[in-house]
Amino acid sequence: MISHKKYMDLAIKLAEKGRGLTSPNPMVGCIIVKRGRIVGKGWHKKAGTEHAEILAIQDAGKKAMNSTMYVNLEPCSHWGRTPPCTERIVEAGVREVIIGMQDPNPLVDGFRELKFRGLKTKIGILENEAKKLNEAYIKYIRTKKPFVMIKVAMSADGRIATKTGDSKYITSKEARAYVHQLRTEVDAVMVGLNTVMRDNPELTPRLVKGKDPMKIVVDSSLKIPKNCNLMRNPAKLIIAVTNKAQKNDIKKMQQKGVTIITAKSKAGMVDLQDLAKQLGKHEIASVMIEGGSELNSSAIKADVVDKILIFTAPKIIGNGLGAIGNLGIKTVDKAINLKNPVAKKIGNDILIEGSI
Repeated sequence: MISHKKYMDLAIKLAEKGRGLTSPNPMVGCIIVKRGRIVGKGWHKKAGTEHAEILAIQDAGKKAMNSTMYVNLEPCSHWGRTPPCTERIVEAGVREVIIGMQDPNPLVDGFRELKFRGLKTKIGILENEAKKLNEAYIKYIRTKKPFVMIKVAMSADGRIATKTGDSKYITSKEARAYVHQLRTEVDAVMVGLNTVMRDNPELTPRLVKGKDPMKIVVDSSLKIPKNCNLMRNPAKLIIAVTNKAQKNDIKKMQQKGVTIITAKSKAGMVDLQDLAKQLGKHEIASVMIEGGSELNSSAIKADVVDKILIFTAPKIIGNGLGAIGNLGIKTVDKAINLKNPVAKKIGNDILIEGSI
């Protein structure tokens, strides 16, 4: 049993290499072991390309015969963008398949298929770790909506900017690099119009190497300044508006290459639940909100947030802008308790991460 866990851990670490690159597909790593030696490895690099199992089989060649395969997610058994992996696993002569977790996609039934074809199969090895790795994929497949996290950078007394709106930079360079790394891992970064007007952000991962995410601006009436930084790369920009936006303005933006999503309106603002649904249709499986207190509180109230990351700097600002706006909470016993909270030090700052 010990070796099962050891090899599954390696498969999960291998899968990690695809972080930020495989969406809307999951991250998958695969290791093929024969007589206690690793003879094949593979990881899924991008949606539409070969799955991890196929790459590992190719890597193992003839040694795949009578081997044991370790894969963090149930192998696919249906025709999608690529042929089913179960067929290739059977053809290669793999004897045993050890799986981390079941695929939440109802089209996938690889575990039963392999069992039916006479292979020895086991599922649920390091299942919690396997689920954590693909938490965004699991939510996206089950709900057709993206996995949403809020990122907040604040002072020790809970301020994200001074009274005059200055916020550069509350947290350390290490914390900012960590956030840039997160940007490479999500499909999109989201802000509200206020943040665009106040900070004119780029929202690129310039402090690290990696994929530049899509940018989403929540802007009910389409008032985004035409010369802001985000307009420099219109192909990467999605603006969420309501029917308050002028048809003519929408057309002009679309001609520039901007994607416009017209969402339902809720109290005159973009309905974030409806926006989440529409983003899912655009194959956006993960979003990081980097907005101000208003967008943060609206998203929490709309029940679209899965996780929150709060970077706290050892600084005190006093009067200033709060991290999260009004949630209508009047007594402490009604406060939102973060589930499975984890705290870690990044530079001089503390990151608290928890699920909502």
